[in-house]
Formats: sequence, structure tokens, C-alpha cells
Amino acid sequence: MKNRRFTLVEIMVVVAILGILATIAVPNWINTRKEARKKGCLNNLRQIDAAKQQWAMDSNAADTDAPNWNDLVNTSSPGTSYMRTTPFCRENGSYVIGNLIAIPSCNISGHSLN
Repeated sequence: MKNRRFTLVEIMVVVAILGILATIAVPNWINTRKEARKKGCLNNLRQIDAAKQQWAMDSNAADTDAPNWNDLVNTSSPGTSYMRTTPFCRENGSYVIGNLIAIPSCNISGHSLN
């Protein structure tokens, strides 16, 4: 019986094809992951804005009043909380709540509701 093995040329062709596929796939995967993180951040900003508006209605706040995280996320009594947990940006950004007429923002470029 013949002993069939892969030749060095066949292995090199397979490695070259895998390299080409990786060259095509990795940048797309990185961009997709970055866009998903950005969309998650924008969703957090929308939730912060909604919680801020609910807080304003419940506390009869003026436009210049600004809630803090303790006003929006009350971990001691979850029934009175406007958000379950404090949101965080997956790209290590930080959120600024601002006053009632200001739109919440993230310090990462491109992560904005404007």
C-alpha cells in the first residue's frame, strides 16, 4: 500500500490561502466590533437621557438642575431607581450626565447623540 502524505507545497498552499482569508476577515471583524461598542455606548447615552428626564418629572426639577449618578441609580432601594446599574462605555470612556437641557455625552470621539 502507498503511504499518502501531504507534500510541503500542498501545506504551503493551504497556509497561504488561510493567510489571505485572515487578511480579509480580521479588519472586518475589528471594524464590526468597534461599531458594536459604539452602538452600545449610544444606547447607554439614550438610557441616561431617558432616566434623567424621568428624574426631572418626578422631582419637578428646573432646566438648570443636574442629577447625579446617585439620583439615577439607587442601588439601596431598586424600586426607586431610574436605571438598574451605572452604565459604562466598552471603550473605557466616561459619561457626563449634564443638566436637563444638556445631552448626555461620552468622552470618546464619535460617541455622541448629536
